[in-house]
Amino acid sequence: MSILVTRPHPDNEATADNLRARGHVVLLAPVLKFEPVAFHDESEANYSAIIVTSANAIRAVAPLLQDPGLQDPGLKDLGLLKLPLFAVGEHTATAARDAGFGEVIIAGGDAASLRDKVIQSVREKVLKKKGTLLYLAGADLSRDLGGELGAEGFSVVTQTTYRMAPVKILPRDVCDGFAAHGIRAVLHYSRRSARAFLEAARDEGVEISALAIPQCCLSETVAAVLRDAGASQVLVAASPDENALFGTLERALRTRLA
Repeated sequence: MSILVTRPHPDNEATADNLRARGHVVLLAPVLKFEPVAFHDESEANYSAIIVTSANAIRAVAPLLQDPGLQDPGLKDLGLLKLPLFAVGEHTATAARDAGFGEVIIAGGDAASLRDKVIQSVREKVLKKKGTLLYLAGADLSRDLGGELGAEGFSVVTQTTYRMAPVKILPRDVCDGFAAHGIRAVLHYSRRSARAFLEAARDEGVEISALAIPQCCLSETVAAVLRDAGASQVLVAASPDENALFGTLERALRTRLA
C-alpha cells in the first residue's frame, strides 16, 4: 500500500525521502510543472525589502542573481541579494539562503502570517519605513497579498517570476494503484495542485477511487477543493508545514485501521 504525493518536482523528491524514512511506500504524481517567467523590472523603484510566498519564485530568479551575465539586457542591477527577504516559511527561507540572500526573515507558513510579519517588522524597526516591497510571485495567486500590504501603507511591486502548469495525465503506476485499491492516502500541498489532481484523475477515469481514500491537506483552502469535489475523508494539517501534514497522514492511517 502506497502514499501518493502530488507535490511538484523537485520538492516531491524530498517529501518522498521523508516518507520512506518513516516506513511508507511512496508513489509520485507531480500534477503541476514549474515554468520560470522572464524577469523584467520596469518600475524604477528603490526597494526596501523582498517578499516571497514560494521557493519556486527563488528558483526562478536564482540563475539571474548568481550570474548577472544571464540577465536580460533591459534588467538593471537591482542589488536584490543585499535586501532583507521575507519568506513565507522555512522551506522558502532555505531556498533564499541557498540563492545567496543574507538577511532572511521567516513567517509562519502562510501568506497571512507573512503579511503580519512585514507589518510587525516596521513596528520593530527591522524595516525603517513602509517603503516599496518587491513581491516575487507566481502567475496564480491565492490571495491579494500586495493589496493587503498596500492597505497598510506599503507600496508593493509584484513581479511574476514563474507559473505552475497543470500536468494532464497521471503516471500509469498511479492509475494502476487506484484501480487495485493500493493507495492508502493522498498528500496535497496547494489549492492549484489539488485542482490539477482532480482534473487528471477525472480524465484518467479514476476519480471515484481517488476520492474514496483520505485526502491529507496542508491547509483549509486546499481541503475545500477536495470537499467540493465530493471527497468524504479530508484532513487538514494543524499548521501549514510538512511535519504537521505528516502528522495528519499518520492520524488518517490510524483511523482507517481502527
